[in-house]
Amino acid sequence: MRARRPGPRGLADAALVLTGAAAAGWLLGRVGVPSAALFGGLLAGLVRGLAGRAPLDVPRPAAAAAQAVVGISIGALVDPDTLAAIGEDWAPVLLVTVATLLLTVGAGLLLRRQPGISPVTGAFAMIAGGASGITAMARDLGADDRMVAVLQYLRVLLIVVAMPVVATTVYGADPGAGVGAADEAGPGWPAGLLSTAACAAVGVLLARLVHLPVPALLGPLLVAAAADLGGLSGGATVPGPVEAAAFVLIGLQVGLRFTVASLRTVGRALLPALAVIVGLVVACAGLGVVLSAATGVSELDAYLATTPGGLYAVLATATGTGADATFVLAVQVLRLFVMLLAAPLIARRLRRRPA
Repeated sequence: MRARRPGPRGLADAALVLTGAAAAGWLLGRVGVPSAALFGGLLAGLVRGLAGRAPLDVPRPAAAAAQAVVGISIGALVDPDTLAAIGEDWAPVLLVTVATLLLTVGAGLLLRRQPGISPVTGAFAMIAGGASGITAMARDLGADDRMVAVLQYLRVLLIVVAMPVVATTVYGADPGAGVGAADEAGPGWPAGLLSTAACAAVGVLLARLVHLPVPALLGPLLVAAAADLGGLSGGATVPGPVEAAAFVLIGLQVGLRFTVASLRTVGRALLPALAVIVGLVVACAGLGVVLSAATGVSELDAYLATTPGGLYAVLATATGTGADATFVLAVQVLRLFVMLLAAPLIARRLRRRPA
């Protein structure tokens, strides 16, 4: 963080990086890359970070605002209908969610054997749920956000590619069975912008009052969820351009910190991490079998509900194959909240362990 104001050269440098991030995000979105805006920021920041010039970083107020927007976007996924979908099956769903948390933390601890990966970094890299939220809070909780971002989205990409194939070949899903639901008309972007600003301001203030870890993300997340559950939001959501800008800033914050040495560390970890990720995905599919047996839902529904990441791709697959998208969303959202809220506790516990 720099106290002095940047000169014209620094402003031009920052503008060039932002333009490159926006362009990269747009191009990646065109080819269907998940979280394209975050990846665009990550790529532009990586190029700038490795350029060897004077260091550049995202200003802390901008980074905090981006965290707040990501938190609000996640909190807005909660609504009474989603929670009601779990119904009387809440106990087995919760047990499977906790089992997934333990599995992902255990998988992350396997990575600590790799040089340059601390227990906190390994655990955060494998935590299944809310890749953008985990990446956004990683640095604040003592993890290497560069490693976390790369491995989180490596898992997401693997799931996005493999999930439709597994759903059709293993579970016999019919790709044409889904019926697209009509989008509900929201109150418009002005209401969304006002709601976003209010949730951010109130959430950060309350989080700081109660000393909540990562207040810029978790405070707005909980306030947005409460507003949705209480019917106060009126269906308002974060405007698309605001959400995209937040993801770009999160990606930039991570990418700008890359060095040649850190890139080598990430490269050495990729193959072992890929093996761990494949094992984690298979183990979560096994939890899906357990969930199906305990609740009576179809094995396809349970598989999609327990897939460790790629929420929007999971919902698209559920909708397109005729699966119970509401149940899938409910289980995925519950796991996402458990993972994000447990992350500070996991970090605190693992930081006490010897390296």
